Amino acid sequence: MLDNRREQQIGVMYGLSAYLAWGFVVIYFKAVSSVPAFQVLAHRVLWSLLLLIVLQTALRKWNNVRQTLRSGSVLGVLLGSTTLIGLNWYVFIWAVEHEQVVQASLGYFINPLVNVLLGYIFLGERLRRLQVVSVLLAATSVTVLTVSRGQLPVIALTLALSFGCYGLLRKIVRADALTGLTVETALLTPIAIGFLLYWSATGESHFGTSRTIDILLVSSGVVTAVPLLLFAAGARRLRLATMGFLQYIAPSMQFLIGLAYGESVDAIQWSCFIVIWFALAIFSADAAWQVRTYDRATNNPTVPEPTLQHPHTGGQAANATRPERC
Repeated sequence: MLDNRREQQIGVMYGLSAYLAWGFVVIYFKAVSSVPAFQVLAHRVLWSLLLLIVLQTALRKWNNVRQTLRSGSVLGVLLGSTTLIGLNWYVFIWAVEHEQVVQASLGYFINPLVNVLLGYIFLGERLRRLQVVSVLLAATSVTVLTVSRGQLPVIALTLALSFGCYGLLRKIVRADALTGLTVETALLTPIAIGFLLYWSATGESHFGTSRTIDILLVSSGVVTAVPLLLFAAGARRLRLATMGFLQYIAPSMQFLIGLAYGESVDAIQWSCFIVIWFALAIFSADAAWQVRTYDRATNNPTVPEPTLQHPHTGGQAANATRPERC
């Protein structure tokens, strides 16, 4: 019992560290905002792959990568997920550079609800009553934002839908978090290197113009991989419901950091965010109740590690939606 409690405490520490890192990532991208978003993305891909190569070697996981590359069906799905995570990364970086952090945080707030909807549409997963209420509340808020502004919250919806679809593909593909991220990054790397060489040849490259910027760009690999490792360590030790609650730390921090950087939120936006937070509270309470019911029915004090994903790593992140995954 004491060992289990100790493992839970360690898991919370790892989980908190991961989500805090994903929250503070806004500050990192603000620090490189003088570099165009697409260049930042290219560097992130390149340096992440180099770090992932080191990790794969240290953990002796190359056999998993080889098996994935030999499977045409798996590789095809990962090609689709690669496109989606590349889009997600780019839009988030662009949003930070163009002072749209608050809207980006909205995308990650509604992402769990998008996941539920995609599961219903494409996987035939049933929606519980409270899940339906949560999705309808979120949809209403987005509609109100659209009508009040006269335009769709494109950044929020792109982030939520791109990562929701990415999660859908990663749910059906047979590849663990580290293997999947390595293959996805490797698929993006030739494109990234091509653009980096082009920018260098045309004098548009920002790499080499400032030691600080160079260090920050090289550090993008660490920014990508370290939270993933922290999260993986936490997910192995924590219950699905616990990770489900922790997942809101990152967008909450992004929202607050956006305000700290001077982004404005009007009364209508505040109202819509409050409705979405209420929807998430209903959603999380329903998930926690379902997990508790599952535990009682199976007489199981712990919940096995779920399939989870996170946008900034391409790795797995908490989604406390369906205890039947356990």
